[in-house]
Amino acid sequence: MASSTTTLPLCTNKTLSSSFTNTSFVAKPSQLFLHGRSSQSFKVSCNANNSGEHEKNLEGLDRRNVLLGLGGLYGAANLAPLATASPIPPPDLNSCGPATITDGPPVPYFCCPPKPHDMENIPYYKLNTMTKRRIRSPAHAADEEYIAKYELATSRMRDLDTNTTDPDPRGFKQQANVHCAYCNGAYKVGGKELQVHFSWLFFPFHRWYLYFYERILGSLIDDPTFALPYWNWDHPKGMRLPPMFDDECSSLYDARRNPSHRNGAIMDLGYSGDEVQTTQLQLMTNNLTLMYRQMITNAPCPLLFFGKPYPLGTNPSPGMGTIENIPHNAIHAWTGTKRCSDLGNGVKSYGEDLGNFYSAALDPVFYCHHANVDRMWYEWKKLGGKRGDLMDEDWLNSEFFFYDECSNPWRVKVRDCLDHTKMGYDYAPMDKPWHNFKPMKQTTTGKVNTSSLPPANKVFPLAKLDKVISFSISRKIEKNEQEELLTFCLKFDNSKNLRFDVFLNADKTVNAVELDKIEFAGSFTNLPHVHGNTDRKPATFQLAINELLEDNGLEDEDTIAVTLVPKKGGRYISIDSAKIDREDCN
Repeated sequence: MASSTTTLPLCTNKTLSSSFTNTSFVAKPSQLFLHGRSSQSFKVSCNANNSGEHEKNLEGLDRRNVLLGLGGLYGAANLAPLATASPIPPPDLNSCGPATITDGPPVPYFCCPPKPHDMENIPYYKLNTMTKRRIRSPAHAADEEYIAKYELATSRMRDLDTNTTDPDPRGFKQQANVHCAYCNGAYKVGGKELQVHFSWLFFPFHRWYLYFYERILGSLIDDPTFALPYWNWDHPKGMRLPPMFDDECSSLYDARRNPSHRNGAIMDLGYSGDEVQTTQLQLMTNNLTLMYRQMITNAPCPLLFFGKPYPLGTNPSPGMGTIENIPHNAIHAWTGTKRCSDLGNGVKSYGEDLGNFYSAALDPVFYCHHANVDRMWYEWKKLGGKRGDLMDEDWLNSEFFFYDECSNPWRVKVRDCLDHTKMGYDYAPMDKPWHNFKPMKQTTTGKVNTSSLPPANKVFPLAKLDKVISFSISRKIEKNEQEELLTFCLKFDNSKNLRFDVFLNADKTVNAVELDKIEFAGSFTNLPHVHGNTDRKPATFQLAINELLEDNGLEDEDTIAVTLVPKKGGRYISIDSAKIDREDCN
């Protein structure tokens, strides 16, 4: 195939050297459309002689990743935790097995991606210097020309799924399978399930995932400038399913969505399975409040934003960051079918498609949703302060595996995706009303009399959070640069939709429907994700409260009042303890 000349090359066949054997992959014994017309043929440069586009980046190779692939150690079923931490390596494709539907049976199809023909030589992907960026724009503002291009690209991607004997890794279902395999128990690393949610891997995995998906779409319509739209649910204009995805005749449509959330219904960024009985205006107000809390109040530190550390040898799902918690999880649940509903022929719903990890990427809006999640990473860093990328080598050197637009397999590292502009794309500007939506209303007159409330050590442990509870909690008054964190040690059934809200300086009479109050601290949610183990999962839930203390006039109080309001599934949540910690915000 002749090479097409563009300012943004799409792909090239890899040229590999036998000097590097990727043993980690070997089974061991023990913006809108910019210009150009729609192409009716698939043209993409796959010139094997253009070997300079993607080079093997071996200098940054972590030696522990290679060692883990030797002598059967990598695939050992009972690999003990390492004495020192190590980054998560790419999964062993030979060990990819059946995945399990969240809170359900095995996935009815094999969702592991096709194996590369040469699994011993899979290089590192190296980003090009781009002279023209792809511009991701808000979905609600898309014009007819862009929508037509997006529909055509998606239709052609779906057409690639026709060969079931030799699946094309660029096909729509195969791309969806990437998410299924990484998120529903098909992959193992270090003898444990690999899970890219509920930890610091959440943002970088999905950034790389969308990067390759977007390039595949562009290649299928011969347009290297093509960019995904972003579902700007953080703005009132975007707080509904984007119309382009609600056309039943479009390749962007998915029939397995909650029918009550179509046709312009205003979304709930804190959705946990039940509808909030309030006005559309209050619902949008709540949404902006949640965005302010999750992006600003509760995310002054990198680990609070990204999620808990997840080095090799530790258990998966150590804890999610603020945006993954809300609104990411809620939007998945809001869009998919209502759990336990009847899909017809007696088939039980498990939240498909977007509401369950195994099927989420089968809904085209998944990628639009995650484009905005990715945009939040960019917008959060722009807020300043101590908001910046993690510098932990275990995070920077964690790796994933993807296919590109020419079906070439690649390994990628977290450290190479920190600057999205170097990946050849950017975001069209959009107002961020949540940025200035700091709650100002106060419902409590003065300070709550904490002497009338039981202390935390008399309330916890609590077997179930099935009613509103208020308690007092002690804190040390210290004037320093540390962040004060309200910390809950809890256990929960991670096969259930769950949510509870937290308020400071409030009592049991708090109006929990209206969140735009200075007393509202934040929310804990769970998007079901258990795979074969329904034991209650221990977790740590933390809320940064420095701003809350100041706004409520509590900086000099050694005892404050806390109120917990269960919104969904409280009987499946137990709380062992509540305390206030201080941590350096870095």
